[in-house]
Amino acid sequence: MEIRRLGPRWRARCDCDARVLPRRCRRLCPEPAMTADRPRTRGRRLIGGRGAESSAAGTDEAPAAPESVAREVCLRLLTVAPRTRAQLADALQRRGVPDEVAEDVLGRFTEVGLIDDRAFAEAWVQSRHAGRGLARRALAAELRHRGVADETVADAVSALDPRAEENAARELIARRLAATRGHDPAKRMRRLVGLLARKGYPPGLSYRVVKEALETEGLETEGLDLEDLPPVMDE
Repeated sequence: MEIRRLGPRWRARCDCDARVLPRRCRRLCPEPAMTADRPRTRGRRLIGGRGAESSAAGTDEAPAAPESVAREVCLRLLTVAPRTRAQLADALQRRGVPDEVAEDVLGRFTEVGLIDDRAFAEAWVQSRHAGRGLARRALAAELRHRGVADETVADAVSALDPRAEENAARELIARRLAATRGHDPAKRMRRLVGLLARKGYPPGLSYRVVKEALETEGLETEGLDLEDLPPVMDE
């Protein structure tokens, strides 16, 4: 049995001159064929090589100071989108920044105007009301969920004009009215009122706007009191 190089790989050729795989020759040779292993270095990083040196160098670096970590986290988040002070404080807590360091960094960011909960609340109210048609109650809930103080929330939502809020409710109903045609009037009333309720509109305003929209289609709504309507699940 001898080992020869056959093409790009090393394989065994037995005495019967038959090229064989790593198994017994099927002709005359009683011994198992042999496959010579070649050193496999391609694609491997040798221990102690360049990669090991860089890894070792990285372990010798001192950990970043908490103040630097806090500033980096806040700047990165504020670059993506405006944030409230409470949102940034939660992010720093998740990164393990000490409370004293976090308060100091957040205080400096507030002093220079990078953190402004009042401006955030005002912009949030205008954007969400214009884009999603949300009413004051829903807007206040969203701001509180983001950590805005109650006084700041009240000032921001009070700037919303009640007439603009009613007009937004009418626009929402006008867009959804056609989709409810063909259903029972009571079911239509319940569904449309529920739509406005989820947007934060008060029940009285919701009922009045929906009632007027249905009457424009010639439907009788005198017996459709809000308290007497059966519950209807949204489809």
